Amino acid sequence: MSPDPAESGLAYIEFKTARALYDKQLSALGAAERREVRRVAVRQQAIESRVLVAPEAGGVCVPQATLDAALAEIRQRYADGEEFAADLGANGLNLPGLEAALRRELAVEAVLDKVSSDTPPVSDIDAELYYRLHIDRFVRPERRRASHILITINEQFGENRREAARARIGDIAERLSRQGARFAEQAEKHSECPSAMQGGSLGDVRRGQLFPALDAVLFALPAGGVSEVVESPLGFHILRCGAILPSGTIPIQEALPHIRAVLAESRVRNVQREWLRRVLRGSASTAGAEVVAY
Repeated sequence: MSPDPAESGLAYIEFKTARALYDKQLSALGAAERREVRRVAVRQQAIESRVLVAPEAGGVCVPQATLDAALAEIRQRYADGEEFAADLGANGLNLPGLEAALRRELAVEAVLDKVSSDTPPVSDIDAELYYRLHIDRFVRPERRRASHILITINEQFGENRREAARARIGDIAERLSRQGARFAEQAEKHSECPSAMQGGSLGDVRRGQLFPALDAVLFALPAGGVSEVVESPLGFHILRCGAILPSGTIPIQEALPHIRAVLAESRVRNVQREWLRRVLRGSASTAGAEVVAY
C-alpha cells in the first residue's frame, strides 16, 4: 500500500526537527522534547500544505533525477542498507514513505525558488556600501602559516609508547636542527597526521584554533622558525611557522564576492518569507506562526 503522504511528511519533519533541535533520534527524546518536536513539525507541515496549494505551485514538479539525488545523499550517511532501513523504521518511516516525504519537501523548495526567481541582483554599489557600513566585520586577526610533524602516543603499539614516540620525534628534531629546510620532507616521511600528505601544512591558523600548548608555541615563533618538541593530547609535535600574517582589514576586492553572495541569499530569503506571510495571512490555524526558512 502506498504511504499516506501526510503521515510520511510529518514523520520526516519530526525526524529532521529532532536532529536540528536536539541532535538526537526521535526515540532518544524526553517527553518534553518530543512534544516540542511534534509542535514544530505540525506547524511546519501546515505551512508546507499552504505552499503546495498556492497558485504559484501550479506547474511545479520534481524530476525523478532530483529525487534520486536527494535520496542518495541520505543513503550515504549510513554504513549499509540494513542500517539505513533500521533508522527509517525507528523514526516511523519506510523507503516509500521517505520518497514521498522527500518529493513533498523538494516540491516546496521548488515553489519557493520559483517565487524568488525574479529577485533583483546585488549591484556593485550595494556590495560596496555594505562593506563600508560594516567595515568592522572585515578585520582579519593575526594568523600564522603553520606546519607540524606529529608522532602520536598509543601504549598499544610499541613504537608509539610514550618513551618510543618521544625518542622518534627527538631524532626528527635533531635532523631539523641541522637542516630546517627538510621540514616538509620529514613531515611526509614521519608525521602521523593526515597533513603529512601536504608536507605537514595546517594552513593559516588563528589564535585559539590549536591546542593551547601548540597555540602558545606557534605564536611565539618568528617567521621561518621551527619549535622544540611540544606535547598535546594527540602526542608529540614539532611546529614550523612559515609566515606571520598580520591582522588587518580584508581588501574590498577580496571581500566583494562573499558580500554579493551573502546579500543575494538574504534577498532571496526575504522575498520567500514575505510571500509565505501573504500565503499564510488570514489562516486561523497558522496566523502568527513563525515562518520556517528552507
